[in-house]
Amino acid sequence: MHASVVPYTDAQLQALMEALYQRYSYDFRDYSLPSQRRRLNHALERFQCNSLSALQRIVLDDAVAFGQLLQILTVPVTQMFRDPGFFLALRQQVVPVLKTYPSPRIWVAGCCTGEEALSLAIVLHEEGLLARSLIYATDINPQALEKAATGVYSILRMEQASADYLAAGGTGRLEDYYTVAHATVRFDARLLEHINYADHSLATDSVFAETQLVCCRNVLIYFNKTLQDRALGLFHESLCHRGFLGLGSREVPNFSSVADDFEPLPEAEKLYRKRARKHASGVHHDT
Repeated sequence: MHASVVPYTDAQLQALMEALYQRYSYDFRDYSLPSQRRRLNHALERFQCNSLSALQRIVLDDAVAFGQLLQILTVPVTQMFRDPGFFLALRQQVVPVLKTYPSPRIWVAGCCTGEEALSLAIVLHEEGLLARSLIYATDINPQALEKAATGVYSILRMEQASADYLAAGGTGRLEDYYTVAHATVRFDARLLEHINYADHSLATDSVFAETQLVCCRNVLIYFNKTLQDRALGLFHESLCHRGFLGLGSREVPNFSSVADDFEPLPEAEKLYRKRARKHASGVHHDT
């Protein structure tokens, strides 16, 4: 942060988040303070403001400016087959169970620009499951959702994506799923037609569908404990009996109000399964 910027307190930061919520209905009030500070310091430089109050005046008076701030606050960073070990475990331990459902439903929460949802679609296609599956991919960032729906990405990212795809158990070549146009690639419509991109806030919205798998990876790390608990509660409510939850490499459901209701899969990277319900007799019901 530039030396001329006026220092601000946590209370001033929280007052800005409250003002944004009241003005635009975007709720960042329970995002972690250290993460918010990093993002706001970046925003102060981007907007060339020397104080938080100056930034607040700009974004509250100008919806376009708020849209620019939103891109900073929502941390739009992702990649295809990120943490390939996760996708390999998903393919080996979760997909066989998903195949037992007539129409599997998957929720990718905090989908950003769509790379993770697309990666899941490729795994499901290779396992013969995509044709009867639906992926709900949600985010609060409208620009990210718009980009995700196009299925168009920079070709510069495909070399790493191809390596991660193979490490994730890919059975073919990643380039079989896209066409190249200049400096970009466009992924096939046969994948995108099974992904439903939609606006949804983990801070303010409720559950919208029953699902067999929820993936929310590298999102909870930006929330405080209150919002983490709310989000995990939504996932728990959305998941069917014995459904699966996928989290990021630094995330766990521990210490939440639903922590005891999830058990980690053996030898899997951040994959959990909803525990069997107990009847009044104390006997587990499992299938």
